[in-house]
Amino acid sequence: MVIRDTSHSVKDTATQLCTDEVCYQSCEQCVSRHVSMCSVLEDAELHTIADISKTIETKAKQQVCAEGEAAEHLFNIKKGCIRISKMLADGRRQIIGFLFPGDFFGLACSNGYSYTAETITDAELCRMPRSEIIAKFSELPALGEKVLNITHTELQKTQDQMLLLGRKRAKEKLVSFLLNIWHKSPASETNADHEIYLPMSRSDIADYLGLTIETVSRQFTQLSKDKLISITENQFVKILDLRKLERIASGE
Repeated sequence: MVIRDTSHSVKDTATQLCTDEVCYQSCEQCVSRHVSMCSVLEDAELHTIADISKTIETKAKQQVCAEGEAAEHLFNIKKGCIRISKMLADGRRQIIGFLFPGDFFGLACSNGYSYTAETITDAELCRMPRSEIIAKFSELPALGEKVLNITHTELQKTQDQMLLLGRKRAKEKLVSFLLNIWHKSPASETNADHEIYLPMSRSDIADYLGLTIETVSRQFTQLSKDKLISITENQFVKILDLRKLERIASGE
C-alpha cells in the first residue's frame, strides 16, 4: 500500500525502518509503548511484533489508506494525529474520528477499509500486515484480549458519537468534543493547565460534529467570552472551568 500526498496526489517517499534489530529497538523506544495495544506485551515478546512491523514516517496531509482499498495492514500510531472519514453519497465528508499516539486502526475492516485515514500532522506509524497480526493472537492471547477490549471501547465511542450528532445542541457538541480530546491525553489528570491540543482545523471539527464552520467558530468565541476556555496560540485551548464544561456536555 502506498502512502499518498493528498494535496499533490503524488507518491510519498516514507522512511521505512525494516531491519529486525532496528524494528525491535524502535518498539522498545516507542513513545506510545505503554498506551498502545503493545502495552500488554513483555519486553521479550516485542520481537514477535517487531518481526512483522515496519515503522513509517510521513508528512502532514497525506493519505494512509483509502475507503474501499484492500485492508491489508493494521496501523498503530506512534506520533502525530490522524483523521478518519467517510464520503457520503452526495459527496460530503463525514469525519468519524481523530486518532492520537497509542490508537490503532485497520482491524475492523473485512474486505476493504471502511474509511479513509489521513495525517493531520507529521506522523510516525507502525504498520503490520493485518492477517499476520490476527494470527499472532493465538500465540499472544494477552494481545488479542487487549485488541478486543480496545475494539469494544471504540464501539462505545461510536455509540456516543451517534448521540452527539443526533441529540446534542451545538454548544454541547463542541464541549463534548473538547473534553473527549482532553481525556485522550495521557497527561489529562496531571496537567495543571488543562490544555487541549487541537491540531485539526475548524473545518475538520465541523465535519466531525455535523456543524458548519461558522457555528463552530461562534461556539468557540462564546465559550471564550463566558470564560470557560481560553484560546491560545500553537493549536492549544485551555480549560478554565472544567466542572461547568462537564455539566454542559451532560446536557445540564
